[in-house]
Amino acid sequence: MATSFELDATDKAIIAELQVQGRLAYAKLAPLVGLSEAATRKRVNKLLERGVMEIVAVTDPTRLGLSHQSMVGINVDADVRKIADELARIEAIYYVVVTAGRYDILAEVFSADATQFVGVINDQIRPIPGIINLEILTYLDLVKQTYNWGTA
Repeated sequence: MATSFELDATDKAIIAELQVQGRLAYAKLAPLVGLSEAATRKRVNKLLERGVMEIVAVTDPTRLGLSHQSMVGINVDADVRKIADELARIEAIYYVVVTAGRYDILAEVFSADATQFVGVINDQIRPIPGIINLEILTYLDLVKQTYNWGTA
């Protein structure tokens, strides 16, 4: 399990600002969080080095032509980690977690349309040895998606 770090109010403020404006210059970020530019740069670098955050571009899958999105609940009768690793290698799968609930694994699949999605299910997921059951939960409406963990 990853090491946990205690964030103070300034760390949280830095992260919150960068979640909204990831390319914000240190000179503009510093007054927003009450530090000098040098102290802000040092804090950001510490957060990056510790792996507390990373600065990335987040894309909108629907604007990239990936309008069919589903979560697939998967039950297995073999090594769950091995199957999860194999699922993670499938290009159309963007999220894989091993769970302790109704499903052994949850995998999020993005595709251009239902035809492409069926191909991913039938040609790439179902043939994996050890998978015994799939339940497909197709997204009807994405109500909330956020990336501001730990700053509230």
